[in-house]
Amino acid sequence: MSTGWNWPNVFQRNRAPAGYDRTHILQMGWVYNLPFGKGRQFFSSSRIATAILGDWAVNGITSAYTGTPFTVSAPGSSLNAPNNTQTADQIAPVQFLGQVGPGGHYYATSSFASVTAVRFGTMGRNVLRAPGMFNTDLDITREFPIKERLRLQFRAEAFNLANTSHFGGVSSASVTSGSFMQITSASGERQVRLGLRLHW
Repeated sequence: MSTGWNWPNVFQRNRAPAGYDRTHILQMGWVYNLPFGKGRQFFSSSRIATAILGDWAVNGITSAYTGTPFTVSAPGSSLNAPNNTQTADQIAPVQFLGQVGPGGHYYATSSFASVTAVRFGTMGRNVLRAPGMFNTDLDITREFPIKERLRLQFRAEAFNLANTSHFGGVSSASVTSGSFMQITSASGERQVRLGLRLHW
């Protein structure tokens, strides 16, 4: 990992959360066999219910975690310190707006300004964070016995079941950029697939 500041008197500015840091991560996985049909809690003596509702299993994974940090940068022409990072000045309290899409701002741009003096900006390294993410993947399966050793499995899988938007980071973290603090990318649209598996 490279350092943003190489001068000994400002080397401590490198001390900050790593660029891949996620403060909070929650992941839950589950498996649930539906309680219907032969040998189950409900409709155990009903052949119709067993044929329709029996042997279904539902499992999934739910994930939620905070976004990664980023540094608000500025042009370093006034600093004249090659191979060092210039950060912006914070001129007002940081205001979270949460806007996404062209023309919207995730943080208020009025809180930051370029540095014109021969010094480093007042902002530190990796002090703001990009959007976090919430996602649920779901899997539904059922096995159909054909013979003693021959079974057919049906599987339906949904990735990002709720079709929750997974936004990228800000397009630019530089105060002089036209897309400063704008989030214009997203990924992880819902995908559904069906499958059959014959095993013996």
